[in-house]
Amino acid sequence: MAKENKRTKWSISLQFALIFASVLIGIVAFFLLVNTTFLERFYIRNKGDALKRAYVKVESAIESSSLDSEEFDKELNDTALRYNIDIIIIDVDSQTVTYKGKDQEAMKIAIWDKVFMGDKLPEGEVVVEQTDQYRLSIAEDRRTHIGYIEMWGFLSNDNIFLMRSALQSIEESARITNRFLEAIGLIALILGIIIILILSRKVTKPILELADISDRMRKLDFDARYEGNQKNEIGLLGTNINKMSEALESTISELKVANVKLKQDIEKKEKIDEMRSEFMSNVSHELKTPIAIIQGYAEGLVEGISDDKESRDYYCGVILDEANKMNTMVKRLLTLNEIESGGDNVSMERFDIVTMIKNRIQATELLLKQNDINIIFEEKMPIYVWGDEFKAEEVLTNYLSNAITHCSGEKRISVMIDKKDDRIRVSVFNTGECIPEESIDHLFEKFYKIDKARTREYGGSGIGLSIVKAIQDSIGQGYGVINKEDGVEFWFEMEQAQTS
Repeated sequence: MAKENKRTKWSISLQFALIFASVLIGIVAFFLLVNTTFLERFYIRNKGDALKRAYVKVESAIESSSLDSEEFDKELNDTALRYNIDIIIIDVDSQTVTYKGKDQEAMKIAIWDKVFMGDKLPEGEVVVEQTDQYRLSIAEDRRTHIGYIEMWGFLSNDNIFLMRSALQSIEESARITNRFLEAIGLIALILGIIIILILSRKVTKPILELADISDRMRKLDFDARYEGNQKNEIGLLGTNINKMSEALESTISELKVANVKLKQDIEKKEKIDEMRSEFMSNVSHELKTPIAIIQGYAEGLVEGISDDKESRDYYCGVILDEANKMNTMVKRLLTLNEIESGGDNVSMERFDIVTMIKNRIQATELLLKQNDINIIFEEKMPIYVWGDEFKAEEVLTNYLSNAITHCSGEKRISVMIDKKDDRIRVSVFNTGECIPEESIDHLFEKFYKIDKARTREYGGSGIGLSIVKAIQDSIGQGYGVINKEDGVEFWFEMEQAQTS
């Protein structure tokens, strides 16, 4: 068995080494092939681009009348040295305008050969690019038999130019690059094989680790994990052990989560049942009084208790008033139920809360005059918030309605806006009696009423502040009530938005 394990180990090591060597040899061979085939062409194209850039610089100098300037001469000289380019420009009288290179007379002979030949190509010359201004080609000097990539033609001032760079340097650069790549590839191959042999020995020693993991799993320790990444049979075994451990751990975790969720569902169901029972009790209680009143007055009309028109109108008015109260309460209950159940989508938008407050105050102006109440709101500049404008308006409407109903004494209502960090707090204050301390914590509960007799008198249902609570909870913002020395202040908050 030991010999078999040893053979397997060495076969894996050898396999790794051979694969690595094959890949590395293939990469080096590929790059050598690419260099041999395309590097010289790339150099030639790059050199052609350098010639065209030098041509553009000369034309620009002609246009700016700076051809004779020292600055242009230095720039042209730098270009010639950088790209190993010979440059000559002569006028129609064969006088040299500028020259950069090693053999000015040879360049003159070459340029006049080009002029005299015209469009006729010398034997062996290959045109790379030709325009009305110049011809870029690969040619051989007839005297020196040296190959060049060269550009010649007429400048915009009728001067003749010739620029060229020897191909010998390009070919030599390509050869040097290939030799360097061969040397680097050989060194990388030797070092790579040595390293892969060393590493592969470590890769083939996970047997004891797997034995330890299997023993821990036997003891139901599912935290055990195989850390190796081998691609052979041992690696496959380790992967399967990890998967089995993860599956067992995941199954236990899912059972625990399902158990917790089941308990939460049971608690939620019990809470819903409790809320349903409480809701039915409160609704029954709230509807019992108006139904009894409607029934009583309706029976009075049927029995003809009073025959005069004024009494009948009074009876009918009471019935209509009670029916309207029930209708209002049912609508509010539906609104509250929709918000609490999440069926009413929250539309988060940016709006000016100052404008919204002014509109609501204007809408209640008649009611304020009827109750001889003075309302104060001094904010002038726009203040932008993020939220559901319709729901924010519903909150403010409930606060204003409460304030008008309970306003007494000076009969003054103040609407204020305060900035608190990234929040905007809107407060509605009314003069009058303070709220008993024992009632403050229950004020936003459904159907809660401080003074049931007085609530019945003005038609309150105890639902308005519950709607405020549901709306503010749905957008995750605060709300509350504060007793003041001469009255009560209700407030709610919105997220502040940057002004545009």
